[in-house]
Amino acid sequence: MSIHLLRSAGCPEWVVDHSLAVRKKALELAGNLPVNRELVEEGALLHDIGRCRTSGVDHAVEGARILRKLGYPVEVIRIVERHVGAGIPEDEADALGLPPGNYMPETLEEKIVAHADNLINGSDEVDIDFVIKKWSDRLGKNHPSIDRLRQLHEEIMEMSK
Repeated sequence: MSIHLLRSAGCPEWVVDHSLAVRKKALELAGNLPVNRELVEEGALLHDIGRCRTSGVDHAVEGARILRKLGYPVEVIRIVERHVGAGIPEDEADALGLPPGNYMPETLEEKIVAHADNLINGSDEVDIDFVIKKWSDRLGKNHPSIDRLRQLHEEIMEMSK
């Protein structure tokens, strides 16, 4: 049903392909961790639904807005809203012009989907070095999000052992 929703919302096919790859990676990262696998799967499939309306950083907020209107559970909405990079703290969200709010992944399900999204470029799996370089090239090597990306990677990898 989630794939149908992406298509009916008008997401390009590359978003569908990307979302399927993120779902696969998220479920792999979830492994035997004590998480709600259905929530991880649903969140991974819908994380980029906002891309049907915008390709900017605000696609997460727009995706959450779409799912809220459709009556989705708050747990799925939060995954979508908090999946960009390793999260966006309130001060950075304000500087980016996002509505006031918490865009940092908090639950393990939120963190898994955010990190799975980081490790998928298009529909191809990449490693953390690729991710760090991509974000460093966009934001600068000293941007605070780079450390958050590393920390999220270490946290997820440590738990997955």
